Amino acid sequence: MQCIVNEVSQTEEIDKDVVKLADQMRMLNFLQWFELLKNIFSNFIVFLKRIKGTLNVIRSVVLLVLDKNQRSKEVGDISVQTNSAKESSIDTEVAYLTHEGMFISDAFNEEDLPSTVADSVSQRNFYPDSQPSSSNSVSEAECTTDSSSSKEQTSSSVTLGRIEIMIGEDIKLSELELGRLANNIQELLYSASDICHDRSVRFLMARAKDGFLEKLNSTEFVALSRLMETFILDTEQICGRKSMSLRGALQSQANRFVNRFHEERKTKLSLLLDNERWKQADVPAEFQDLVDSISDGKIALPEKKAGAEERKPTDFLIVDGQKYAVVGTVLLLIRIILEYCQCVDNIPSILTDMLTRLSDLLKYFNSRSCQLVLGAGALPVVGLKTITTKNLALSSRCLQLIVYYIPVIRAHFEARLQPKQFSMLRHFDHITKDYHDHIAEISSKLVAIMDTLFDKLLSKYEVKAPVPSMCFRNICKQMAKMHEAIYDLLPEEQTQMLFLRINASYKFHLKRQLAHLNVVNDGGPQNGLVTADVAFYTGNLQALKGLQTLDLNMAEIWEQKR
Repeated sequence: MQCIVNEVSQTEEIDKDVVKLADQMRMLNFLQWFELLKNIFSNFIVFLKRIKGTLNVIRSVVLLVLDKNQRSKEVGDISVQTNSAKESSIDTEVAYLTHEGMFISDAFNEEDLPSTVADSVSQRNFYPDSQPSSSNSVSEAECTTDSSSSKEQTSSSVTLGRIEIMIGEDIKLSELELGRLANNIQELLYSASDICHDRSVRFLMARAKDGFLEKLNSTEFVALSRLMETFILDTEQICGRKSMSLRGALQSQANRFVNRFHEERKTKLSLLLDNERWKQADVPAEFQDLVDSISDGKIALPEKKAGAEERKPTDFLIVDGQKYAVVGTVLLLIRIILEYCQCVDNIPSILTDMLTRLSDLLKYFNSRSCQLVLGAGALPVVGLKTITTKNLALSSRCLQLIVYYIPVIRAHFEARLQPKQFSMLRHFDHITKDYHDHIAEISSKLVAIMDTLFDKLLSKYEVKAPVPSMCFRNICKQMAKMHEAIYDLLPEEQTQMLFLRINASYKFHLKRQLAHLNVVNDGGPQNGLVTADVAFYTGNLQALKGLQTLDLNMAEIWEQKR
């Protein structure tokens, strides 16, 4: 309480007309409030250490008393057994000597007698005329012994370090009570720790009333989380037990932070997608540095390199030696993904929640981009006239970039999950399958575009001069346009696979039309005209970049003779 009063009184920005201390505390900005919290935690740690030191002294005294009582009991038992044995021996010998009519002094030399008997004999020999004292008289030695014995009965002492602690008769406890006291001392320390944690929770909740903690940015919340984790671990180390109240409050605030963190980024991604025109974007140097920083499989947001703004943007993002043509949205999505992974490292307690939220974000990007491109939703949203083959190929390449990073993201979370939580990784398997399905649908759409064109053109194809026919000229022209649109966007092997599928569609429609026209492979004039058109098509297609070695297998256009 005094810490809060001191901090509030020293802050000039606070309105002095505000009466309640809690309201004044809420006027502190984050840095002021954070320093106040650090001061409170520091004082609590000092408080607990002092309590622990005091209780350790008490425990040590209790254990020393228990130990002394135990040793005294053992010594007493041994003394009783020894005295009993000695008395039995003396009584036997005295009885024997008396029976023989001898005096004890005649039978024993003085040094052979027990000390008590020897003293008696010595006194009798020195004072031969002395008489035994009466029962009411007490010698000086006996008085001294009785006095000493009386002192031992009224007080005892234990030594702790160099300090001798006197324990009076009136404060002596039984062994059972001392044992209970030793056990209860630790409970006192637990209670003190719980009080510190409960007070910290009240302080935290008082500041959270106006949504202050939920509005913290990532850097501020990470700093707060680390401070609280450090305090929790320090108190657990001092007390040897976990206090759950503050940890629970931290987890509650962390859950709220995760919700806000996710909603902010999902909203941002939604706005980016709704304004995306699906055109190839330049890649700023800082984004290339971003992907370079995770090339070794470790995910972390890199610091900005000096001179990054002066470096010119590039046409492609280079990842593991491959070129990726991307839109602006996917560049920012990569950065957002890294923020999720970085947040997990900074706040381990939100690991599972963040994994679920990141899975949701990746699913959202996949489904929304499908609606906008494959579903042509971008036409009314951003005013595109049509979804072109270039838009489709670019969308496919962006999806492939995310698919490339999913195993890296999965490994990042897997390294931090407990074995019993590994089942959560199935989210990434489902996401990967959904992305691959989406990519396959885009490829099928590109083939379908050409399939529709072939059906339209070849259904009107007539086998006649001149050669090449106008139909085949148009087909080759459209094939060249398709190649030009996608070649720089897709890898060469993907382009080849795509054109093999397009060629198969072309052969299907041509074969059907030739069957309709009853043109067969008989070497006749019509067969010659078709062969010339096909040769024109083959030459044009294999002249395209990257398709020189494509096996077109044009013999399949003819019906096989039975």
